[in-house]
Amino acid sequence: METPTSVSGYEISTDKERLDIDTVFHFLSDESYWATGIPRDVVARSIENSLCFGVYQGTTQVGFARIVTDKATFALLADVFIVEAHRGKGLSKWLMREVMAHPDLQGLRRLLLLTSDAHSLYAQFGFSAIDDAWRFMEVLHPDVYKRN
Repeated sequence: METPTSVSGYEISTDKERLDIDTVFHFLSDESYWATGIPRDVVARSIENSLCFGVYQGTTQVGFARIVTDKATFALLADVFIVEAHRGKGLSKWLMREVMAHPDLQGLRRLLLLTSDAHSLYAQFGFSAIDDAWRFMEVLHPDVYKRN
């Protein structure tokens, strides 16, 4: 698997103090297919309670990934994005390499994600379709952000 160890001019950090919540909020609310209309306070709360990765060009945030985890047995990868103007530079592969190598995510029994369009990216990092999907259940509220 060819993944960059870095991309010139960019940096990845897990320091939440550096995150630009407005950038994350605007991408998720306005550009994502999975969180359209999400309120800013929900984004802020999700960041506060997750392990987060920011991708930066200087002081400008250009990417993000969020992990919901107990840091022992389970994690869910969510809200992964690189803003359009910075795509095609290997940032998503580098971001995923950093996520997968993070010390808090080693030795987990299960790491999940949901995606509608990036299967080939995640397959490079060991993700595959769930064989026994019938075992999984969910409570889904697809219009939760439209109710306000």
